[in-house]
Amino acid sequence: MGGCMSRHHRPLGLWGWGWRLCVLALLWLLGVAAWIIWVGDRDQAAPADVIIVLGAAAYDAKPSPVFEERIRHALDLYRQDYAPRLIFTGGFGGSGARFAESQVAKRYALRHEVPPDAILIETVSRTTRQNLLQARALMRKRGMRRAIVVSDPLHMARALRLCRELGIDALSSSTPSTRFRSFHTSWRFLLQEVYFFHRDLFVQGA
Repeated sequence: MGGCMSRHHRPLGLWGWGWRLCVLALLWLLGVAAWIIWVGDRDQAAPADVIIVLGAAAYDAKPSPVFEERIRHALDLYRQDYAPRLIFTGGFGGSGARFAESQVAKRYALRHEVPPDAILIETVSRTTRQNLLQARALMRKRGMRRAIVVSDPLHMARALRLCRELGIDALSSSTPSTRFRSFHTSWRFLLQEVYFFHRDLFVQGA
């Protein structure tokens, strides 16, 4: 009887525990990825003081396709009277760049008949955190409290987490027509955001 019990209740061993840990790790990563997708799919647009557009690449005086989608969505929100002002963020992408990302966005908005006094920009940020820090400074200077944050869907979870950390009262409104359409680019972006989620758990201020 004792022999039977020992055969049925043998310890798992290293391989058994390793397999279980791998399964748990995979489930965790899938859960994080699902949460990032879920957050990006929500549209919380509601009346606010300002619309913050997070920076993305620009090619000289022209926004990249990704950045143009963000700008266009922000202009749609502005025209629907969700907020009376826009903050475009993003500094100079390289040492030889003629225009900061935010300047490119402002030029785009002006060409689409947004009045100059409705546009605020900053030209020093290079990361999402810096985008939001600079936007927060502009908001505080003008007594603004609530913002709608515009970015790509898979970027939104990280943007909102940073807003909470920085004390920005933020609503999310992801671009409805992201340029990350192909399977390859979408999965690369998602894997990047899963990485940033875990990095930010352990590295504060990143």
